[in-house]
Amino acid sequence: MELKTARLTILIDPEKKLAFEALCRTQDMTPSQVVRRLIREFMEQQAPAAAPRRPAPRKAAPARRSR
Repeated sequence: MELKTARLTILIDPEKKLAFEALCRTQDMTPSQVVRRLIREFMEQQAPAAAPRRPAPRKAAPARRSR
């Protein structure tokens, strides 16, 4: 998960918002989780090379032996 966040404000019909929130609850997800997933999938679909990738985990350096 990202360490920093930014707010995205959208305008949506109130009835659609209520229906969306209800549908999210049936999937045990928050609206924010669903929107983040939609954005991530859209970015990957439209420009795979431009989509941010998670960095690979760093491997620990081998322990040094004392002489």
